[in-house]
Amino acid sequence: MRAMVLDSPGSPLRLTELPRPECGADEVLLKVGACGVCRTDLHILDGELSQPKLPLIPGHEVVGTVIAKGPHVERFTLGQRVGVPWLGHTCGHCRYCATGRENLCDDARFTGYTLNGGYAEYAVADQRYCFPLPEGYGDAEAAPLLCAGLIGYRALVAAGDAERIGIYGFGAAAHIIAQVARWQGRRVFAFTRPGDLPGQRFAMGLGATWAGDSDSAPPEEMDAAILFAPVGALIPQALRHTAKGGSVVCAGIHMSDVPAFPYSILWGERSIRSIANLTRRDGEEFLELAPKAGIRTEVETFRLEQVNEALERLRNGSIRGAAVLVMDE
Repeated sequence: MRAMVLDSPGSPLRLTELPRPECGADEVLLKVGACGVCRTDLHILDGELSQPKLPLIPGHEVVGTVIAKGPHVERFTLGQRVGVPWLGHTCGHCRYCATGRENLCDDARFTGYTLNGGYAEYAVADQRYCFPLPEGYGDAEAAPLLCAGLIGYRALVAAGDAERIGIYGFGAAAHIIAQVARWQGRRVFAFTRPGDLPGQRFAMGLGATWAGDSDSAPPEEMDAAILFAPVGALIPQALRHTAKGGSVVCAGIHMSDVPAFPYSILWGERSIRSIANLTRRDGEEFLELAPKAGIRTEVETFRLEQVNEALERLRNGSIRGAAVLVMDE
């Protein structure tokens, strides 16, 4: 099979041919149809997530068809389309796993980071950490649901019943979760890179009440803010515009350092919290909700060998919606 491989952080991905993987007892072998390109992949390539399996096939928004399965696999049938998310394994018995917090498991393994992922024509995955996918989405359109959608959904749940929600960083996750928030009857204030007028128009087209630069003040206080942009300086910026009792939810897996800020902008029972990974329950809930809410993903597709271009476009903010690799037939 063809695959894009990371040999060491800081180097571009390398197109190579590898043996097609074989599935273990609890695994399915997938013919990959599409794989999303996520900002987390940039953090891995840049060495900001410092413990990848090397050499590594990245990619953790994997959509594929089951073409073989291990003897213990009962959840899926041959020919079935499934999705593979970031969470690829947990221990199942630690205090986090035992209390519904498997996203915090110290023995967790992650697709496209400590397990080979979907930047390849074939991939294997543990059946217990895969999801059946809703109908009505093509492979490319379904891929962003598996991380941008799932992490965004977990962040939105963490924001509680906030009616006025600010979203900082209007990329793949934001364009999905803004639709969920509007479906739920909330108002969305979208913050983009300064001067990104196309991004602001995109947000308004998805139902945002207001859109502006990340260093701007929204037209009114927010009940909560969700940060998808990995910029630590946005935390105090968001706090200044969050009402008493509100929360700032940091949804990225990596963020630049947070600058010092006065206690006065945190006071008033405001809170800051992070989102770490996802649980399988998040996936089940969100993938059931997405078609009900009419969620549509906007994607820009690339061939497998164009992944370095896709990653650079993602880095410079020129992707509208989500970048997705599609495999050649």
